[in-house]
Amino acid sequence: MTRKIHIRITIGDKIFDLINMIFLTFCLLVVFLPLLNIVSQSFSDPPSVLAGKVIFLPVKPTLASYERIISNSVIISGFANSVLISVLGTLLSVSLTIMAAYPLARNTLVGRNAIMWYFVFTMLFNGGLIPTYLVVRSLGMIDKYAALIIPNALSVWNIVIARTFFINTIPNELYEAATIDGSSDIRTFIQIALPVSKPILAVMTLFYAVGIWNSYFDSMIYLKSQEKYPLQLVLRNILISSQLQSQIIESSGGADQSQSLAIAEALKYAVIVFSSLPLMILYPFIQKYFVQGIMIGAIKG
Repeated sequence: MTRKIHIRITIGDKIFDLINMIFLTFCLLVVFLPLLNIVSQSFSDPPSVLAGKVIFLPVKPTLASYERIISNSVIISGFANSVLISVLGTLLSVSLTIMAAYPLARNTLVGRNAIMWYFVFTMLFNGGLIPTYLVVRSLGMIDKYAALIIPNALSVWNIVIARTFFINTIPNELYEAATIDGSSDIRTFIQIALPVSKPILAVMTLFYAVGIWNSYFDSMIYLKSQEKYPLQLVLRNILISSQLQSQIIESSGGADQSQSLAIAEALKYAVIVFSSLPLMILYPFIQKYFVQGIMIGAIKG
């Protein structure tokens, strides 16, 4: 016979829950309302956007901005470049991170703590922008996608997270049983470690994909050909161009240019939404693994 357990909720618990609810609602509004404003701006009539009439709902809804995006070869090319760089960069980064973290999690690796401290040391000091640029140039990667992928292919912090996952998730007895059965280290990694590593793979994929997708500074430094620009650099150029046009019109008082400025202003918000779509589509598929993986190391039994 099962016995029901009654949990007494005190007034203090209710007050605490109310304060949490108010705080979380405030955080939700702080994050959600600006996003709603950007989406509404992207679907609104350009003159209404320029006049500042759009707040949280579209004014004179239209798809004109998105039609211009689809017909703009520079934006489409930037989108394709970002997809290519993000996919290749994420695959390389996740592979290197897992291959570095797995042996560092095995107690059979001689000197693993010293190697780990060497990795951590690189988090405190780096060569800086100019030496890095000189290295990239000497390797012949200027104006090539490799300059955006290889220099930042490995994150020490992600190695630490992945290493912690392997230590806390896979017991040493399992490795010992695989060794007794004659399994090699590579086979143990592929057939035992990887199948149970979906949470950490999802976390690493999301971290690297978001970082590579949102990056524009390296592209601005290393790329010279406009046809190789990723979407974030194209978006940056659009934002700067919009600001320059606004200053020119204000100084000259040109009425004919106001229409082009209105189009550029609405296009800016549409590009922001357009550039965020891939990550918004990706996240729901890995969200169930992300919640589990992000808590790695929080509880250790």
